[in-house]
Amino acid sequence: MSYCQECGTQLIMKEHPTEGTVPFCPACGEYRWPGFNTAVSMVVLNHSKDRVLLIRQYGRPFYVLVAGYVNKGEDAEDAVAREIREEIGAEVSEIRFNHSRYFPPSNTLMLNFMAVLKDEELHTNGEVDDFKWFSFEDARKNIKPCSLAEAFLNGFFEKTYTWPEYKT
Repeated sequence: MSYCQECGTQLIMKEHPTEGTVPFCPACGEYRWPGFNTAVSMVVLNHSKDRVLLIRQYGRPFYVLVAGYVNKGEDAEDAVAREIREEIGAEVSEIRFNHSRYFPPSNTLMLNFMAVLKDEELHTNGEVDDFKWFSFEDARKNIKPCSLAEAFLNGFFEKTYTWPEYKT
């Protein structure tokens, strides 16, 4: 069952005049559109734009992209700069949108960006176990295979996107 995020009343399904059947809060008298998480991930480049930074987190053995959730009221670009600052202690000089993809396992809309760092001096905050600069070729070889991170990284290089299949 689903409950109203404003008052906690159990939602009912009600026909909306133009949108079909939508969750509705009888106490608030408002439709409650299904929600999802929003996160950003970044292809982080050095200032010369010839190397990619990949990270390892949470004791896992594979490399991934820097990523994190967008806070309520925060613009995606601000989340990119904040996550990079928090996770690797770096400042960003350039941010550009790359691509988006819905990620069913965590009910998250992933917004992928390219971010260029002002310099290469990095400091982790404890969320990141390890980080490493890779050539473009080596980044492809070291990113977690069959992952959304791999699809975003390869798509960034090739401007094509092949998405992994997810079982729900």
